[in-house]
This record gives sequence, C-alpha cells and structure tokens, in this order.
Amino acid sequence: AILALITLLLCTTVPPFSPFWFTSEPQDTMAVRGGLALLNCSAHSDSAVARVEWKKDGTFMTLASDERRKLLADGSLLISQVVHSKHNKPDEGTYQCVATIDNLGSISSRVARLSVAGMPRFTSQPAPAAVRPGDSQVLPCDINPDLAPFTRWEKDRQSLELGSRLVQLPSGALLISNASESDAGQYRCLVENVGQTKASEEAQLQLTPGKHSVRGGLGKLPLGHLLNNHGGRREVVAGGSLLISNLTEEDAGLYTCVAHNGIDNSTVHAQALLTVQAPPQFVKRPANIYAHESMDIIFQCEVTGSPAPTIKWVKNGDAVIPSDYFKIVREHNLQVLGLVKSDEGFYQCLAENDAGNIQASAQLIILEHGAGGVANPMGPAPSAPRDVVASLVSTRFIKLTWRPPAEPHGDDLTYSVFYSQEGTSRERVLNTSRPGEMQVTIQNLMPDTKYRFRVVAHNSNGAGESSAALPVATQAEVQVPGPAPSLQAVANTPTSVSLSWDTPLTGNGEILIYKLYYTDQSLGTEEDLETDTLSYTMNGLKKFTEYSFRVVAYNKHGPGVSTQDVNVRTLSDVPSSPPQNLSLEVQNSKSIMLRWQPPPPGTQNGEILGYKIRYRKGTRKSEAAEITRDTNLYLLIDGLERGTEYTFRVSAATLNGTGPATEWNTAETFESDLDETQVPDIPSSLHVRPLVNSIVVSWTPPENQDIVVRGYSIGYGIGSPHAQTIKLDYKQRYYSIDNLDASSHYVITLKAFNKVGEGIPVYESAITRPQSDPLDPVVDLSTHASYDSVPDPSPMLPPVGVQASVLSHDTIKVTWADNSLPKNQKITDARYYTVRWKTNIPANTKMKTANTTSLNYMVTGLKPNTLYEFTVMITKGRRSSGWSMTAQGTTFETIPSSAPKDVTVVSKEGKPRTIIVNWQPPSEANGKITGYIIYYSTDVNAEVHDWVIEPVVGNRLTHQIQELTLDTAYYFKIQARNSKGMGPMSEAVQFRTPKSKEEVTSTPFALGKPGGADNILVIVIIISVGAFTIIVVVVGAFLCTRRTTSHQKKKRAASKSTNGSHKYKGNSKDLKPPDLWIHHERLELKPMDKSPDPNPAMTDTPIPRSSQDITPADSEDSMSTLSGRRGMRTKMMMPFDAQPPQRKCGLVGGFMSGQSLVQQAPLPRSSLPVLCISVSDHCSICCTTSPDGEVVHHPHVVKTASIGTLGRTRTPVVVTVPNAPDVPETSKMLEDVDSVRIISMILVGPMPSLNTQTLD
Repeated sequence: AILALITLLLCTTVPPFSPFWFTSEPQDTMAVRGGLALLNCSAHSDSAVARVEWKKDGTFMTLASDERRKLLADGSLLISQVVHSKHNKPDEGTYQCVATIDNLGSISSRVARLSVAGMPRFTSQPAPAAVRPGDSQVLPCDINPDLAPFTRWEKDRQSLELGSRLVQLPSGALLISNASESDAGQYRCLVENVGQTKASEEAQLQLTPGKHSVRGGLGKLPLGHLLNNHGGRREVVAGGSLLISNLTEEDAGLYTCVAHNGIDNSTVHAQALLTVQAPPQFVKRPANIYAHESMDIIFQCEVTGSPAPTIKWVKNGDAVIPSDYFKIVREHNLQVLGLVKSDEGFYQCLAENDAGNIQASAQLIILEHGAGGVANPMGPAPSAPRDVVASLVSTRFIKLTWRPPAEPHGDDLTYSVFYSQEGTSRERVLNTSRPGEMQVTIQNLMPDTKYRFRVVAHNSNGAGESSAALPVATQAEVQVPGPAPSLQAVANTPTSVSLSWDTPLTGNGEILIYKLYYTDQSLGTEEDLETDTLSYTMNGLKKFTEYSFRVVAYNKHGPGVSTQDVNVRTLSDVPSSPPQNLSLEVQNSKSIMLRWQPPPPGTQNGEILGYKIRYRKGTRKSEAAEITRDTNLYLLIDGLERGTEYTFRVSAATLNGTGPATEWNTAETFESDLDETQVPDIPSSLHVRPLVNSIVVSWTPPENQDIVVRGYSIGYGIGSPHAQTIKLDYKQRYYSIDNLDASSHYVITLKAFNKVGEGIPVYESAITRPQSDPLDPVVDLSTHASYDSVPDPSPMLPPVGVQASVLSHDTIKVTWADNSLPKNQKITDARYYTVRWKTNIPANTKMKTANTTSLNYMVTGLKPNTLYEFTVMITKGRRSSGWSMTAQGTTFETIPSSAPKDVTVVSKEGKPRTIIVNWQPPSEANGKITGYIIYYSTDVNAEVHDWVIEPVVGNRLTHQIQELTLDTAYYFKIQARNSKGMGPMSEAVQFRTPKSKEEVTSTPFALGKPGGADNILVIVIIISVGAFTIIVVVVGAFLCTRRTTSHQKKKRAASKSTNGSHKYKGNSKDLKPPDLWIHHERLELKPMDKSPDPNPAMTDTPIPRSSQDITPADSEDSMSTLSGRRGMRTKMMMPFDAQPPQRKCGLVGGFMSGQSLVQQAPLPRSSLPVLCISVSDHCSICCTTSPDGEVVHHPHVVKTASIGTLGRTRTPVVVTVPNAPDVPETSKMLEDVDSVRIISMILVGPMPSLNTQTLD
C-alpha cells in the first residue's frame, strides 16, 4: 500500500517552473571612433549556467575569431576599438543578447543601439552682436544633433556658469536675458568628450545705451491662460523662455508665447507644439502556464507608452510567426491553439516604440496525460465510446453523437471530442457541457473541408481509450446577394426618417426585393417591410427615439447578407407628459422642499434641459415661477409666509419648449419652527406587555412637541436598564424586545433624544411569563390588536393592494390603496407615502426609498432584466404605519449597454486567408444574448456602413472568417445582440494576415496522370457502388420474404406476451442495436403515407441576416455566411410529410422499379417498427409489421426531410434512417437476430458516414 501511494505521488508530481531572467541588459550607448564600447548582459537561473550569445541587427555574431569584439565572462560584449568611417560602419547598429540553457529554453534581452559620434561640424557659429541693457540676445552655436549634449560655452576663454539669466538651448545656442554690463565680452562654444575638443569662432557681445520696451509672457492654450509651475517643474527663464524639468506625458500640448510692446500696446504670438515620448511600460506581464496537449492557452501582455508601442512575441529566442495556431489577439496577447509537446519553452513579449523597448518572459510547461484505459491505483478508466457518427453536417459546423463505452467503469461520464483538419498534426479539444451528454456541435469549421474526429470518455479515474478517428467533410456553400452598400438614414421630423441605399455589388443574380428591418431601441422589437426601390421614408415613428435600420437583398436563392445596422434618432419635441411623483416636504415655517421625477422616458421627446416650477398662495390666480437651469430633481422654495397654504406644479422643458405641468399639489408651512437648542421632554407614556420570552413596549411622544425629537433610546436588563440599549427612529411607537428569559424581572427605560442630547427617561418594569404558560398570542405590532392599553397616537394601518406594474426596462409603477382614506381615496391632509424597494439578489440588500403624496409612484433608474421587491409605508405628522405586503416586478430586457470584451483575432494553420475571432460576453448584457455581429475592415477610420459584417446567432464566443487578403491589416469590432437589439461596438482590434499562402495537402492518396490511375479508380468506385446496391436490394427482399413465411410463428409468440413483445433465444442484454440506427436528435419516424397537401408547410422562421448555413435544431448556436460576410442563418426545416416529385415506384418480381406503377395501400398509422432500404433517388423498400403480426412490404414514394435555404425551394432529402431506440426496444423489434446481423454487417461500412444531405 505504501509503495502504491508513493507511486501515485510520483505520477502526480507537477514539474516546477525554472526561474530564468536577465540581471542586466544592454542600454543605448554613444561611442567615440577609436574608443571602447561596453554593452552589459548577464542572465540568472537556478538550474544551470546560461550560455550567452549576441545578435547585431538581428543576426548572431561570431565572436570566437574576432579580435576587436570579445565576450566577457558575465556575458557582456566589449568592443576594444570602435571602427567608424564614411563608408565603413561595422560597429554601429542594434545589439541584443540571447541567453540559453540546454533542455530548458532561451530568452532574449531588450534591443540596444550603439551610435558612433561623428566629427564635430558647426552649421552656425556665434557672431558679434550689440544689446541694450535689460534686453535679450541669442548667440547661435548649431552643431550635429547627436553632439549637442556635449557642447559648453566660454566667456573670455573662461568656462561660463549658466543660471536663470544665462540658458543654453537644446540646439546648443546661448540665450542671455536682462543683459547688463557684466555680460559684455568674447564668447565661443566648444564640443568635448567626443575625441579632440573643437571650438567655434569667438564673437564680441557689446552693450549699447537705451531702454527695452518689449516684455514677454508664456501661456498655454487657450490664449491668455498662464501656466502654473506644477510643483516647480515649470519655470520662465532668460526673460521669456520656458524651462520644464522632469518631463511627463501631461506636459504635452500646444504652448503660446505672448510678447507685449509697451509703446503701442501691440501683441505678437508664437506657438510651439510639445510632443512627449514615453518608453514602453508593462501594465501586465505574461505569466507562467501549465497546460495539457490539445488545449488552447493565451499569454497576456499589456503595455503603455507614447507613441503606442508595437508588440513582438519570441519563443526560445526565435520570433513567433502568426499562423492558424499561433495568433496575436487584442493586439498584444499571444494565443496558442491545440498545444503539442514541442510548444514548451520560454515565451517573451517585446514592446518597442521610438522612446525605447522592454521585454518580459514566461514559461510554458506541457503536462503529460494519464495513460488511457489502463488500470491505475484508483481504478480502471473507461473503454472507447461506441458508434461515433456525424448526425448533422453543415458548411461550418458538424454535430457528433455517440453511445457510451461498453466498459464505463463508473457513472456520470464526461466526454472530450478531439478534432483536427486533415493533413495537420495539431488537435483541438471540445468538452461536453454536462455529465452523461453524448452529443456535441463543433463550430467554426471551414466549408468543403475534411476533418477527423475522435471521442474520449472520462470517469473518476481519468481519461479512457479513444474512439477510432472519424473522417467527415463539411458541405460546400452557395451564393446569395451581398450587402446593400451606402445605407443612409436621415431624420426629417420628430416622427419620420428617410432611408436610401445602393444595389449590392455582388448580387449573384437579379435582385427581387429588399427587406427593410427597423428596431425601436427603447423596446428592442424588430419589424420589417418590403420594397422594390432603393429608398423609403418611414412615418409614424416615436419622437426623439433611436431607431436602427438594416437592409437585406433577396435573389432567387433567398435572403442575402444584411447590411450593418444604421442608427438614427428622430428629432426632438416638447415633452408630452408632466414630471412624475411630485412630493412636497415642509422644511420649516418659511420653506418647502419640492421633489419630483422626470417624465416617463417615452414621453420626454428630447433632452430635458430644466424644469419650470409655478406656485401660488392658496387659491389665488396670480402665480410665481422658478426655473431650474439644470436637471436637478428638487428645489427648495423659501421666503414663504408662516402658517400659509401654497400650491405647486412642475413642468419639464426641452430645447423645443415646455411641456404639460403636473396637477397642483398643496402644502402648508408651519406656524412656528421646532426648537433643537435643548433636549426633548420626557415621553408622555410608556406601556409594557410581558410575554414568555419577549416584552412588547409602546409609548407616546413628549407632550411638548415644539422640541425636535430625532429618535428614542430603549434600555433594558434584569434588575437594571443599562444592560442593553437600542436606538430607534423618531417615527417608531412600539418595539418588541425578544430573546428574553422566562420568569425574569426586567427594568425598562425610554428616552427621547436629538442633536443636543438625551432627555429625561421614563421607567417601567415587567416580569416575563413562566415557560409553562400557553403560547403567546399573535401580536400585530402594526395595529396593536392584542392590547387596548396603548393610548393615541397609535400607528396607522399600512397600505393594501400594493402592485408593481412593469413599464419598461428601467421603470416600474407602484400603486396601492389606503384604507384610512375615504372610499373615493382622495387625500385631503398632509400625509405622505414612503416607497421602499430593493433587488431580489441576496448579495445586494441595500434598500432605496422615495416619498410621494399620491397613491402611486413611478420608480425609475432600475436595472434591466432584474427582479425588484416593493413595500409602502404611510406617514402622517408624527404617526406612521408599518410596511405593507411585498409586491414584485421584473424589469424588461433592453439592448446591451456594454460591448463584448477580450476580442482576439488569430489566424488558422494551413489557411492563411482564414482567421478565428474570439471574444467574451458584455459585462452588461441586459438580457439573454441572442447573437453577435462581427465588423471588419482594412480601414479603421472608414464609415461604419463601409465595414464588412459577419453575423453570429446564439451565444457562441468564437467565429471563423475566410477568404481574406494576404499580408493585409484588418480591423475587427463586435456588437452583442439580445431580444431587444444591438449593443455598442467594441474597440477596434488589428490583425495582419500572413504574407504567403501555405499549401496543405489533404488528399488521402496520390493522384496519377490524366487517363491513368484516376480512370481506374473511378471505374472501381462505380463497380463497388453498383454491387453494393444489388446486395442491399437482394437482402431486403430476402428479409421481407422470410418474415412473411414466419407469420404464424409470430402470432403464437404474440398470444403468449401481454405487451406484444417477442421472446428470443439468449439474453436480450447481449443484443446490440444494428449499425443501421443513427441517433438523430431531431428526426422523427412517421408513417409514410402521402400527404394530401401538395405544398408541404415549412418551418416558419424569422427573416435571418443570411441564409446559407444550417443551424442544428437543438442548438441556439449558428454559423456564419457561406459566401457573404454579413448574414445570419436560417433554422433547419424538416417537412416530413412533404410530397416528393410525382415519380412512382413499383414492385416487380420482388424488386423496385421506377417505371412500373403499382398502387399500394398506405402504411398503417401505428407505432410499429418500420425498416426502409433506399434503392434509388426516389424509391425504397419499406417493411412493417401489421397489427396481426404479418410483415408487409411497401414500394413507396419516400417521405423526405429538407434542410435548405429559407425562401428557396430545395430538392427534398431522402430520409431512410429512423431514430435509434434503446437496446431493449431494439431487441423487441427484431424477430430474428441472425437476419438483422446480416443487414448490420452489410451496412456497417457506409453507415458511419450516412447523413442527411441537401440535394441540389
């Protein structure tokens, strides 16, 4: 047992990552001709000593025989004598060191540039000049730009000390400001530290008498805005020059120097644009990864810099070339698809811009899979899954089904499907979504391409044996119209929009009609109409509402590729509804606070710019008005009279004017203001009611109600009231103290408090009841029905009949009734209602409240597709009710408010003109995602309608696009769609296709010369098919005849069985279903009588964006367009009662004939098994068992299933394979096991590839 445990631990040991990094990297260096140059490089690893090599200009250097350039012990490169001339520059260039550890991998350093200083050459030199005292003067000294940092100035052959008046400009020139007598003298500039020192000519600076009259000032746009010093980093020096220290990206911008003339007050300006370059910096470095073969991984790498850095990936020192399996996603990240063992090693992200470059590395380790099917210490693994078949084949997807392994060795098996394109060694893997599922749909395949599939089962012990590889080829595509270009939408009025478009560039035939789809983005429901023109005017639209439009062209093949959605908003108008939920809160004797909500979203008819408040005293007709210039939803009206009734109403205003106003609402100011300069008085009463384990406390407020009460404090305890303290709101009038001990004496105290402090307490005592007392009566704390000793004011009754009516994706209207009002429910006093709501998510229990003076409240600003709970409370003066019963409502869905995330693009191996787009769902889907639209273009700045689109139906997160142009940069965006419409687009992601097309050989055999082996192969195939057809017909006739002769035997067997089933020799569990059966999920076995309807009904589906791909009936996924780029798929149509072409079948001598017409009785409509063998395109032999046990054969016109394009009449497909029953049912259907096995052996070859096909 110990040995087995040690073996298990050793087998499950994960190899650790090997630390491997550079301790020093080469830096940019300026060298002098004939001097030394040192480029540092040193690498560290815990496992072994790294071998360092150097690259110059991307090519490895040979240093063994080089006398000038030597590799030092730590890996640094030393150039002993730099060579540099006009025609020979062997040392100048870029250098990079590469560190390698055998059997581990390689890493590359950053790239450093070695520059060699040239001979100093003065393009301009100081010249004699005269300057007046106080003025400024510039002495030029222009030299090679690379030598400017090595210049210095001398005055009278003495080194010149620079300061705030004397500044050396970046070009090397000297700026003298506020000149004085001490500045006069001889000036010259010198170039040092680059070989021999070189000096310019000397120039005399003289001072002339006079006064200066110009003063300068520096500002940054807008003009007149003076710069701040930013912590001392910005300083005006030398009279008017701006010196910026410790430059940052924030300093970039347009700077303006303003000069004023003191004589005529004239002003001149000069501007300069400052661009700040920042070297790359890592925001996220790539991380080490463990993975298994066939998995997909992504190395993440995020960088910042100015200008934007470019990213290059390196594996073990070699550049990673994008392909179908190595893809650059989101511009920076590296995705590796279908891992193989050779992918192990170190991967580096190298970022570079004009300001510098950096690198970071990560290690990939491929873990070994457990041996499949071999017993291990935990138990045996499953055997191979059985009967793997392609039950549905389309242009871009294949659906696989299979049966469980013969030896599962456990329950709840999961399955992995491995697949690869024929001719490639890399496999991809797709796992089933739940245990026990024995089907999977593989998406993103290429049309007319061969693939190989195999299935592996997993139990608790690990992966089992693999099934045999199943070759399957996807179907070819047909052509439909392309998108209509130049779709434009212009709003004419608040209720109309004009649209126009052009004829599709690729019509693929005559365009019959155009379908115009339009969606109200506030509702998300799409409608359509037809037209045969290239323009249309939509009327009757909603005001100031955003609509999306798209156009689909139809030809004889059906709908083509949809245009992208074009959004337009109708023009604005005045609001058509008043603001909602106006409430009045009296603040004191001279002010009233108004609060309201905006008009309902569908009635605002524009952007609300402000609100107009009208108010008047009592019922007077004269009004005063207040206008808000912002969108605040409240306003304090002060300066009112004491004890006076005022009425208010509010209206909303847009750019077009003011809309209707609310009803008049009334409130009365206080006669006097409450006092909070002293503590509250003692509560006027305190009552207690003891129960077994609780005490119900009730009270009334202090008699002097002119003092503010902020709340109440209850203290209680056994023998002392100071053991526990509870703080309550000022509205509270009762409280139940729970979790008390039975038969115990408690002392209770109650105090009112405000901001000043706590008032005088009132005391009470109570003894809880003994445990033997009967159960406590139910106490209704909201009405105090259990006791009558509570004096007024008692709590009010809570509202009843609370209902939540959902109006939109963010609005719910809450209504209720108040039983304390008269029957007409008219509010005549100063009561108000508090509405409380929260989401029904346990993690989000935060309540929101709002007050209103009406019997309804419009709750806005809610989250779409979210369940909310609502309760209501009444407050009248200092009295309030408890909370009402809860009402619930779920907001409607709306369009996604965020774009899909993590959009990545990778190329497909062996198909350089094909790419794969991957993404993640939007974070704010606002409903169930029903599809995506992929936009791509070669011009990132192109108009939206000029981008090509690829629709994706369902919630798939990956998609393939083919037939792209080689060596071309494409930009990709993605929109998410739910039942309400399209969300925003993601940011553009760039991807460049490979430069050359790699041929992938997928032919399983060599082709001979014309007329040679090819002709022989064709002849062999024709003979084989003919022989197989004859054998099938003979065996079918033999089977039907044999069943007929055993009619009496079956009758006897039927009389012995209560359920009509037969008995057989041997154990029925040993019988396996014949290979004839294929588990089609959506195909049904129906009686094959002729349909009386000559035009069978097809499955009615919404008009899609495209029509060429076939969608599995049991999947929400969909595939891309077949030839176009912007379509969506139709749903699969299977009219099983379809009438085939009027070709008859007859039975002649036991064989089927397409010419002889023999009228047969229709098959009985029963659930008896049917066996059909297709012998031609229109005929088959169908044998069934009649109710009396007799075998009847029917030459019949076969019922068909058609999978085709919406709107296109397709030739029906012969369906001769019914759903496979379970093994016990199969055994009941077979009368003679041997006979069925004959059929199974004959059909075992073609059956794995048997499938429903579309006949053109």
